[in-house]
Amino acid sequence: MSVEVKIKDGRGTSYDAQVGFDGDLHTSSTGLPYFTTHTEARLYRDYFLNSAGSNSMVVDGSVNNQQFTINADEQSDRYISKISFVIADDGAQLNLFGAEAALINGVEFYYEDQLGKVIINEGLTTNWDFVRLAGGQPAFGTGVSSFKAPNVEGKVDAYIPVIDIKVIFGFTYGLRLQAGSSQRIVLNIRDNIVVDSFNAIAYGFDRLKDE
Repeated sequence: MSVEVKIKDGRGTSYDAQVGFDGDLHTSSTGLPYFTTHTEARLYRDYFLNSAGSNSMVVDGSVNNQQFTINADEQSDRYISKISFVIADDGAQLNLFGAEAALINGVEFYYEDQLGKVIINEGLTTNWDFVRLAGGQPAFGTGVSSFKAPNVEGKVDAYIPVIDIKVIFGFTYGLRLQAGSSQRIVLNIRDNIVVDSFNAIAYGFDRLKDE
């Protein structure tokens, strides 16, 4: 015995769901999470900032660690899809940090919520560590100039790895920081950073709570 079922758009339109000859339900995907009667999304871009509001990670975190964070918003779910780094220093090489010796303790990279930390990397110590974390993206240059851009911040050499969170970690829309929560992404500086420039920018979107 078969039962005829009709799936209609819940907004009062005349749209019906369609089923193909093989019994497949025709659907389409969107670039955003499911929207209900009142939802708004807006682009998000910001630097990782410390408690003083600075985005420069050229700091001394060797005695007192220095944390730079992307935090949850009070009103909106925040989805972080990419993180872009700049490590700029004259004469930078892959096996160094900028053009300096590899860091001792490194930059701890983690996600944190009410249950504690989820370590993404326990200690990024060289330019190569950041490039590898980003899956080798963007890939350009050859030989000793691989992944290195000239004349960037301060007119010096720089590594500019970009972590695509959707690709690396498999999230459809990016890493979600739930509205009104303590969730955050942290770059914890645990050495004395002396390169010309070091910072990170997060990209994504904010999705307002449904009313």
